[in-house]
Amino acid sequence: MKFPTSHVTLMLLSVAASFLMTSCSSKSAFQTSSVIPAARGYVNVKQDRDQNYIIQVKLDYLSEADRLDPPKKTYVIWMESSNNATKNIGQINSSTGFMSNNLKADFQTSSSYKPDRIYITAEDDGTVSYPGPVIVLTTGRLKG
Repeated sequence: MKFPTSHVTLMLLSVAASFLMTSCSSKSAFQTSSVIPAARGYVNVKQDRDQNYIIQVKLDYLSEADRLDPPKKTYVIWMESSNNATKNIGQINSSTGFMSNNLKADFQTSSSYKPDRIYITAEDDGTVSYPGPVIVLTTGRLKG
């Protein structure tokens, strides 16, 4: 079956537009930490074709949680979302199994809600429902 050139062009533009919409992402750096000044990292958020938000966190120079004063057991990643909720979206364990000798950590998850801000707290329990007072890293308001 042969399509008129205008139909082919329209189909190609539709495919390209849908690809651009699903591959758009925003990258936001964490602000300098007063708790761990050497810690650096960023959050990358992109929307997949099912309209979920893929949240990727990359960290460098994040000291082990048990070296903080007072010592903690783990780091918890929190998301403030567009529906005004704060949610524990996961934890970063600072054991050798999860972090390299260079104190690097990666984390990825998905959410049906658009994240407005991501931050990391030091906690004694990774399954807490509310963030503790020790905010280690935070982004500003996320773009997009």
